[in-house]
Amino acid sequence: MEEEEATADGEESPFTAETYAAEAMAADMDPWIVFDSRRTPRSEFDSWLESNRPSQVCRFGDEEGGVSPVGWIAVLGMNHCPSSGDSTGLQESWEKLLASGRPVSFQTVKELALNHGVLTGKWLMHLDSGFKLDHAWECVARAALDGKISLVKVSPHNPKAGGKQVICAYNQNFTEENEVIRLDSVIRATGVKCALSYKPDVYTHLGIYRNNRWKLCPTIYESKFDLECVPRRSHIVNKVTNLEVT
Repeated sequence: MEEEEATADGEESPFTAETYAAEAMAADMDPWIVFDSRRTPRSEFDSWLESNRPSQVCRFGDEEGGVSPVGWIAVLGMNHCPSSGDSTGLQESWEKLLASGRPVSFQTVKELALNHGVLTGKWLMHLDSGFKLDHAWECVARAALDGKISLVKVSPHNPKAGGKQVICAYNQNFTEENEVIRLDSVIRATGVKCALSYKPDVYTHLGIYRNNRWKLCPTIYESKFDLECVPRRSHIVNKVTNLEVT
């Protein structure tokens, strides 16, 4: 499920960060349904989208029907390149940091991420399963197909997750604020208006989820779409500094 713990931010959640981390790892390990726009003809996209609507694909499959579990549904953009960071080294440095007793803060984690090149991050959209989710997914999936986003993925329907599913849209470097803001405007331009929250992948690697013992907020930006102002735009707040960045 990823942090992405399919509850929207602000809702109290009964589980520990460790539970979420274990669920995220399980989803990553299960087979994914992937449309790779670098290899698959664009003409096949519409029927792929139609037959893999996220509200209709079951996370745990159907053993009797011979349908295997699905971890994620994803679209790889033309410019997608697999993240190249050293996650093993990151893990070792993290263990050392914890053993040293030094306080864990956003800055110490960011330092580790820079040292080991684990810099990707994603905007998260938590939506109720159903038409709205499928529509939002189609919007960002098409943006990936058009080369505007390098990777988007959506969690399949999980009856245990309280009816919420999560869409993730990725960028290369969470430390480049302009890049994070630019990805938000790409998502907004597709017509997505729900609240977004942004999480660096280093948090996912290190198990920094909701209810973590370091009391770190699991997301570092949030974006709310302002329907009142003209032209319409997002208000993005940096959760580390509590300052608006747009």
